[in-house]
Formats: sequence, C-alpha cells, structure tokens
Amino acid sequence: MVHDITWKDYFSDNERYADLINGLGCGGRKVVTKDDLQELDTQTAFGRGSKFVRKISRMTTGRKIKIRDMLRKVAFGVNFAIIGIENQEVTDYAIVLRNMAYDVGEYEKQAALIRKEIRRNHRGLSNGEYLYGFRKDSRLHPVITFILYSGPEPWDGPEKLHDIIDFTDIPDELRGMTSDYKINVIEIRKLKDTSIFKTDIRQVFDFIRYADDKNRLKELVDKDEYYTNMEEDAYDVVANYTNAEELIAAKENYEREDGKVDMCKAIKDLIADGRAEGRSWGLDEKTRTIVHNMLKRNMSIQDICAIAECSEEFVKEVSKTL
Repeated sequence: MVHDITWKDYFSDNERYADLINGLGCGGRKVVTKDDLQELDTQTAFGRGSKFVRKISRMTTGRKIKIRDMLRKVAFGVNFAIIGIENQEVTDYAIVLRNMAYDVGEYEKQAALIRKEIRRNHRGLSNGEYLYGFRKDSRLHPVITFILYSGPEPWDGPEKLHDIIDFTDIPDELRGMTSDYKINVIEIRKLKDTSIFKTDIRQVFDFIRYADDKNRLKELVDKDEYYTNMEEDAYDVVANYTNAEELIAAKENYEREDGKVDMCKAIKDLIADGRAEGRSWGLDEKTRTIVHNMLKRNMSIQDICAIAECSEEFVKEVSKTL
C-alpha cells in the first residue's frame, strides 16, 4: 500500500527510528541513537510458506500474511532488543494474532541460533539441554512491536489476547491459567504530548493529530517554522495520511531548491482556494466512513459514488485501506 511505503521511507532514517523508541519506549529519554540500530530482515523465522503462517493468515486477514513493516536490532549497552514498527490505518480486530506471530517468529530465530550452536558444541550438556537444544542458562533478547495507528476513528480493537477469547462459563481459575499477550497500540491522533520526540516525528504526528481541524492545523503550521522547510519524505507521509489529495498533486509547486517542501504555504493556498467543489479540505471523515461501510457490503463503485456523492478516485483510495 502507498501509505506503508511512505512510512517505510520515512522511518528508513535511523535517527527517527531511534527517536520513536526513545519517545514511546523510554519516556522521552535519549537512551539509544541512530548508531545503535541495525536493520533486520522483516521476514519471520517461520517462512512465508509454512503451515503456521498460512493458518494465522486465514485466521486474521484471510490472505497471505504480510511480512513486518519495519524491524531493527537495537543495542542497549551489552544487550540488545528487536524492535519493530507496524503501520495500521484501520482497526484490525485480529491484530493480536498477527502481531503475536511476528514476535514468536523473531524469538524462534534466536532459538534456532542457540540450537545450532549447541549442536556444534554439546560438551557438558544435560540430556534435556542437548535433546531440546536449549541450555538452562540460555536467554532470548526482547522483541517489541509498536503499532502506529493513524486512523480517524478511535481504536476499538483488542489490546491483548484475552480481549478476543470467549471466557463464557469458563471458571475464573482456568481463565487465570490462560496465557495472555499484550500489544502496543499507539493512537497517533490521541497523543497528548509530542514533545517527547526530538526529530520531525513531532511535526508529522501533530499534523496527523489536527488533520480534521483546518483552523488548528493552520495555527500549527503558522507557529512552527519547520513546516516551511519540511523534509520531502515527511511531507509525503502527512499528505497521504490526511488524504489531502491536493497536497499530493501539488507538491512540486512547493518544493524548494534544496529538496525540501514548504508545507506552510501549501496549507495556506489550500485553505484560500476554498475548495470550490464544496468538499472539506482534509479527511472527509463522514464520507470516508460511509464509503468504507458500503465497500465492505460489496456495493458497486457507481452506486457508492451516487449515494455518497463522491468521485470514483475517492472510492478507490478508500478501498486501499480494506
């Protein structure tokens, strides 16, 4: 999807990736830097064609499971963690299973390396250690995934495995014995303090937060000089995630000689234009929701356009989120 690509391009900058980790995972403290990050293969250890992945795919999206969006090995002193970022535009009510499969795959990668080393050097191992390829003192490194949810509607999906398990008539004792699994959903539009970020993540997230309110957005770009000198990949993210088609189409009109983009002027021109067609300038949330629901009911594009009074291009754009 276009949005996935823009996020990947944006976070290919390890300084931003480290800033996200520090902001969301370390309370804004500068614990890691870009030099502590190493890019990793986003394919899980189970492989695309494995029975495990196919089963999870059928249980979640019904399609072949996609690989992780972004993944880094992050050094913390003498230790390290595996930290991934997942982009989410609409609520996935089975995301716990998908995320769990990703994380388990990463743990399995680590365990496979331990087993391989044990097969090479098995001196002094107990029968169980040799048989199962895992020493008593073997340890795995943490795997953490941040799910960045940028959708206009509040996240009403699960945040842990127990949220999608039916415990009706199950004794409390057995419920307590049922393993749980928590995910980390970050609702960008609900972030209250973006000052925890030291890179332009703050401006990108702020833009998305205020996407529905043109007055607050104009105030935002007026007060922050960054928006007059915005990085191109950051411009692409906010233009796509606020679905402001005019911002995408007219980007070249606001590009500077140094390759950066004047978002401030773009927003002012957009508002001044008045949208002669009479549609709201940013995310037309009500129309988008209506179109989304009709697409889920397999209505034709022609009928959707007639009922929602929107263009075919708008319908096709919304369909990409399904």
